[in-house]
Amino acid sequence: MEHTVSLKQNHEFRRLYQKGKSAVSPYFAVYCRPNRRSVSRLGITTGVKLGNAVKRNRVRRRIRELYRTHEGQLLPGYDIVVVARTRAVFASYQELRHSFLRLMRKLELAPPREAER
Repeated sequence: MEHTVSLKQNHEFRRLYQKGKSAVSPYFAVYCRPNRRSVSRLGITTGVKLGNAVKRNRVRRRIRELYRTHEGQLLPGYDIVVVARTRAVFASYQELRHSFLRLMRKLELAPPREAER
């Protein structure tokens, strides 16, 4: 993730939840907001409902990989928080990829349909 920094502070997550744009799918809820920086910041949330630590970490790794592989297609300068939902644990990587790209287009972070290639 060359143009991305991690979001770690609780107040930054809360600000995104309150003031950011959001989009949801069966696998994720994504919140975003411009951050007036040259780099994007990514935060990932996996709740205890997803399962034990092994399952939560697996979902986190998959989300991080989805973001990393499509980072070049996304607009820089945004704070993005991806909240994993329970179905993400059992979904295939292709289902997660399709859902992630659809949400990025919906939030206008990725160009329409070009991101599918």
